Amino acid sequence: MAKFSKSDNCKNCVDCNMRIPQLSLLSHDELIELNKSRFEVKFKAGETIFKQGTSATHLLILTTGLAKLYVEGVQDKQLIIRIVKPWEIVGQASLYFDNRHHYSIAALDDCTACFIDIESFKNLIRSNSLFAEEFIRNCTQKGIYSFEKMVSLSQKQMHGRIADGLIYLTSKVYESAEFNLHLSRQDVADLTGMSKDSAIRILKEFHNEGIIKLDGRKLSVIDFDQLERISETG
Repeated sequence: MAKFSKSDNCKNCVDCNMRIPQLSLLSHDELIELNKSRFEVKFKAGETIFKQGTSATHLLILTTGLAKLYVEGVQDKQLIIRIVKPWEIVGQASLYFDNRHHYSIAALDDCTACFIDIESFKNLIRSNSLFAEEFIRNCTQKGIYSFEKMVSLSQKQMHGRIADGLIYLTSKVYESAEFNLHLSRQDVADLTGMSKDSAIRILKEFHNEGIIKLDGRKLSVIDFDQLERISETG
């Protein structure tokens, strides 16, 4: 029989209530109950964590690493909705709909993920009103972000979309003006809704204009104000 180990990042749900605001609303007994049905899995960079269209039986919490959440469209094209960071609960979209994944999630680097049984999560929503309110707030917040992304992709020119993507990576994902980019150039294109060639061309333009500095995977935002102006003008 295969043996499964737990890393120091995911020993039990009681520890996670200090890391995840939503879980901090659970009592000690509720956390113990949640811990009974969850498990941790390690993924290599590029491996699929959730596959669009498959049965949704668990929610996901990354404990280390980064992952991309994307929708698979026609002709095998992908649209990256957002980047998943550690300690974010993912998978709520399937909770009360049809129990199927409506997007895919793939590891951007080696990562570990905790899987929480959906039925156990639903029981907590039914029994803990504060937990349920936080769950609704979290879902609403993600919905608003989707609206903002829709505006960017449908109403902005390519330069504005690349600017939005760089602002998102700088302020929301890496929280730094200088970082090693986990996304490939194709991923950057999928994040901003354009072809790979167009994304590479505009990134080079931004580099030549001194707005950003590209050195392989290393990316530095030199002129954040200019990025914001490009985003605003679209």
